[in-house]
Order: sequence, then structure tokens, then C-alpha cells
Amino acid sequence: MARRLEFQIPENYEGKKVKEFLKNEVQVSYRMLCVLKRDKAGITVNGAHIRTVDLLHTGDRLALLIPDDDSVSVSTPVKMPLDILYEDDDLILINKPAGIAMHETHNHQGDALSNALAYYFTEKGCPAIFRAVGRLDKGTSGVVICARNKYCAARLAGQIHKEYLAVAGGVFSGSGVIDAPIIRPDPQKTLRAVGEGGERAVTNWEALRTDGTVTLLRVRPETGRTHQIRVHFASLGAPLVGDTMYGSRDTRLSHQALHCEKVSFAHPVTGEVLEITAPMPNDMAALL
Repeated sequence: MARRLEFQIPENYEGKKVKEFLKNEVQVSYRMLCVLKRDKAGITVNGAHIRTVDLLHTGDRLALLIPDDDSVSVSTPVKMPLDILYEDDDLILINKPAGIAMHETHNHQGDALSNALAYYFTEKGCPAIFRAVGRLDKGTSGVVICARNKYCAARLAGQIHKEYLAVAGGVFSGSGVIDAPIIRPDPQKTLRAVGEGGERAVTNWEALRTDGTVTLLRVRPETGRTHQIRVHFASLGAPLVGDTMYGSRDTRLSHQALHCEKVSFAHPVTGEVLEITAPMPNDMAALL
């Protein structure tokens, strides 16, 4: 169903055009604005249709009717467990287990997170559209953010701060920064590597504890390159435990020891700063 968003016009927009408020305060994209303008109920003020060139007055109630996005593919609903960390009319945050793919692919039919959410939304009578803001690798666990409409998805893009827990195969102490570009040596493969001429990638890390063989780290990436954390620690000769793709010989886990523990961001509608956490899974905790 369409999502209705409402905003009260502040004093500093007295006598200014609707399009100025939408661009500067609501941050509606040009494409979204075109969609809203095609619908008589798309943009209203105090319940009446208004043009984007019309003027606003202090205290006006401006409303947007965000339509469903029929162009987005919908996964097959499949009943699967969901660990929901937060939910409202605009967002749903899930604690994804390791081993679950984000989307359906030719290798994953009916067993992806998108299938589980499609079932959950269908049971609630909501559109079963999966709009993940960012992604986690299949073998990485932790917080996944899904927007429930395209306006919120656009507002959140690039605005989310993430913190990970990782267990690296080596001894670390203190803290540090890995600033090393990442390349894709073979365009036909997902494998990445550190190499000259690649995209800049920056990873901040802090050692939390070690058993003298492996180290639990808190990791804060500044950039979001594919496999960034995994590639960076492998480049130091300390691949994450279980990450056989990047050279780990420690197979106590069947997947890389990487967990998105915390996300923080400003809510795309209310502006409230949210901080959502997911506890480290037991299999990772058992490594130390």
C-alpha cells in the first residue's frame, strides 16, 4: 500500500516554493518528484492538491503519497524464522544468521532472506518488496536494514554507520587503520584483492581480546567495498577465521567470522537517531 508522509512547514519556509522544501528539507529525488507530480494526491497541502511552484506558509501540513514500486521484483514467500530487531511503517531491521543469502539467485531458490521477508509481509497484508539498504555476504551475520518504501531507501543510501565484530587469524593489540585499495583481479569471479589502481578502501580496527592465536576485533569500515574487511585482514596475513576464500586454514567455522553488530543512522522520516545492535552469535564467541 502507498505510504503517506506528512510534514509541518517551519517559519523559514514562509513564502517559499513547494519544490524548495521538497528538495532541501525532505530531499525528494528528481525521479521521485516526477512520480509524485503525476498523481493528483501525490503532493497536497492542508488536504488539497498543490503544484511544486506554489508558495508555502508557516504551519501548513504538506503530505506526500509515496506509491508502491511495481517495478521491484518480489521473491517467493517462504516461511522461515526471522529475528526482527526493529520495525515501523518505514523500516524493518533483521538479525541475519550466517549461511543465509540476501537475495534469491540461481543457487538460492526459496532459502534467502528476501523469501523470509516476503512471507512475513504477505502474512501482514503488505507488499512483499525487499529493499535492503546495503548488504551482507551470505557467510556474514548481523544487522540488515530494509526500507519499506523507495523514498526511505533513497534517503538512507550512504548514511548508515556500521560496526562489525571479527575474529582474525593472528595476534593484534591496540588499534589501527588499513588504507589499501581493492581490485577485482578476475571480472568473472567475486574474489577481491588489495592492489594498485583499485578503489580506495579504509578499515578502522580495535583489538578487544586475544587467546594468543586469534583476535576478536571491533571493525569500523569507512568505505563499503565488496569483501572489504575480509580482503584487508587477509592482506595482512591474518584472514578471518573460517574464511577459506581468502586463505584461512582455521575451519572451526564453516563461514567467515564476521558479524555486523551495530548500525546507527538518522531515521529517514522522523530524523530520530537510531542505534540498533545484534549480539555476537555463539559460534563466534566460542572461538575465544
